[in-house]
This record gives sequence, C-alpha cells and structure tokens, in this order.
Amino acid sequence: MRRQLRGVTHQNFTRILPGLLTALVALALAFAVHAAVPALPAMTLAVALGLLAANLPFTAVWVAGRARPGLDFAGKHLMRGGIVLLGLKVGVAEVLGLGWTSLLLITAVVLASFAGTYGISRLFRLPREASLLIATGFSICGASAIGAMAAVRRIRHADTVLPVALVTLCGTLAIGALPLLVHPLNLSAEVFGAWTGASVHDVGQVVATAQTAGPAALGIAVVVKLTRVILLAPMVAAAGLQQRLAAAKTSAAKTSAAQPSAADGSPAEALPPVVPLFVVGFVALVALRSTGWVSAGWLDAAAGLQDILLGAALFGLGSAVRIRTLLHTGLRALLAALVAWFLIAALGLGAALLMIQ
Repeated sequence: MRRQLRGVTHQNFTRILPGLLTALVALALAFAVHAAVPALPAMTLAVALGLLAANLPFTAVWVAGRARPGLDFAGKHLMRGGIVLLGLKVGVAEVLGLGWTSLLLITAVVLASFAGTYGISRLFRLPREASLLIATGFSICGASAIGAMAAVRRIRHADTVLPVALVTLCGTLAIGALPLLVHPLNLSAEVFGAWTGASVHDVGQVVATAQTAGPAALGIAVVVKLTRVILLAPMVAAAGLQQRLAAAKTSAAKTSAAQPSAADGSPAEALPPVVPLFVVGFVALVALRSTGWVSAGWLDAAAGLQDILLGAALFGLGSAVRIRTLLHTGLRALLAALVAWFLIAALGLGAALLMIQ
C-alpha cells in the first residue's frame, strides 16, 4: 500500500512539475521587469504574462497542454498558501491606529462596494457566482479575496479566471488614472493615500499607485488597504455560514423526501466548512504579527515567499484566459467591472475626504 501511495504521489508531482516550473520562470521575468520599472507591480505583471502565454501561438499549446495541471495547481493551492502568509502583513495595532471613525468609514466603503458591485454585476446579467467573486475581489483585496470566496462557496477553479482578470485590469487602470487626478481634484498627499488604500484592489497595486505622491501617501495607503484586507475573514465567514445553512436546508429536504431507513448505512452529505482552513491560518498569522514576536527578518522572508506563491498562482490563472473567448463572452463583465470601478473610486474618495480633514 505504501509503495502504491508513493507511486501515486510521484505520478502527481510529475504531472504538475512542468506547470510549476513554467510559473516560476514567468515569475522571475515579472520580478525582473518590476525591478527595472517599479511602477509596474510584479503581481500585475504575472497575470499579464499568463495572458500572453495563453494567447501567443508558440506558448498557447504548452500552457494548455503539458503545463496545464501544474498551472491549475498553482492557481488553486499556491493561492491559498499566499492568502495565509498575507496575514503577516496585517498588524491589529496599525489598523486601530487609524481611529474608530476611520475604521467605520473603511468598513462602510467595503460593504457598500461589495453590495454595489454585486448589484451592478447582476444588472449586467452576470451569473450569481461570477457576481459574488467580482464583488469580493473589488471590495476587499483582489485575487486573494476571490480565491478565498471561491473556496468557501465551492465555486469551480475555472470560474475564478474571469473575475481575477477583471480585478487585475481595473487595478492596473487605477495605477495610471488616479495619480492624474491629484492636481485637478486638489488632493493632499494624505488624502490621495487614503483614497488609494480605500479604492484600489490589490496590495501591490495600492503601493504602485500611492508611491507616486510620496512617502506620506504611501504610508496611509498601506494601512487603509490592510484594514480592508483584515475584513476578508469576517466576509468569508459570513459567506461560509450562509452556504452551510443553505446546504443543510437542502440536505434536510432531500432526506425528508427520500425517507431513508436508519439502517441503510448511506453516508450523509458533507456540509461545507464555515471558514476554510487557510482563512483560519490567515487569522492566526494576523494574531501572530500583532503580538510583535516575529522579527523583521522573518516578516521580510514571509513577504518574499508570499509574493512567490501569489505570483505563481496569478500566472496560472492568467494562463487560463483566452482573449478571443473573453471578448466573446466577457464584454458584459468588462462593462460591469468598469462601472463598479467608478463606484468604488467615488466611495473611496468620499471616505478619504472624511478621514483626512
């Protein structure tokens, strides 16, 4: 039996290895470009390289064939590892330092963004699951939040590809668009930083956008953004509880209709977890970071590992997007995402003006 298990494990590793190596090579290229052009976040570049690999003739066959199992593994499992390590970037003391008024404003922005984006997506006749993932990614922390929500709601990995592409596109749009509005709107560096943190989707995109206005903007942008990140756990827990209650109700209805005998020995259908294990890990590492016990060296090492895991995952997700299919089926989704992006930008600006007075 042990030999058989070893054979299966070796066989699975052999299947996923080409895709994992492909993701690592692409990630190295993304980091190299980011080092040369710091305004381009490495995570955004990872998605872009995945899109290129999926749509260029000389690479499309490879990523759709031999490399596909490993890229799918990265998009699902490495993403979860990256979400866990994201917890080490969030310190409760830093978040509380914003003050209760700011915390309530940021929470209100997240909830309003979530509800508004979900409603906009449904108005554009997007499926419920896609609408939920888009709303989660736009309102909380981009692709990481999409991965967490997909896991707790048991949404297929393939169905996360379009939401990740949209949140990456709109976050990249923010990097170029928001700095152009600083002078027309007469924003101080602090207000611009708070606006960026409250409205831009991914942490790397927040850094790339806010640093254009200097250290003061970058400092507050990161804290405001990480406050949104910490809301990932309660939002996912709420979605998991709703999913569990719905599953329990469905299971009870099936049992009542079938009236099985107590001795038939048929296994009960497993209910989905309220909170996935990797989200529990995220919360645990938030708590660990907040104790102050983790040295700066370990935090830097964890941040580097998180970038590798998330970057490989994002390349894997990007490599599943076919531009032709996206243009054919995703036009409504693109329009919905742009409208939602304008909504979140407006909400974030309003909150920033109230926070920084």
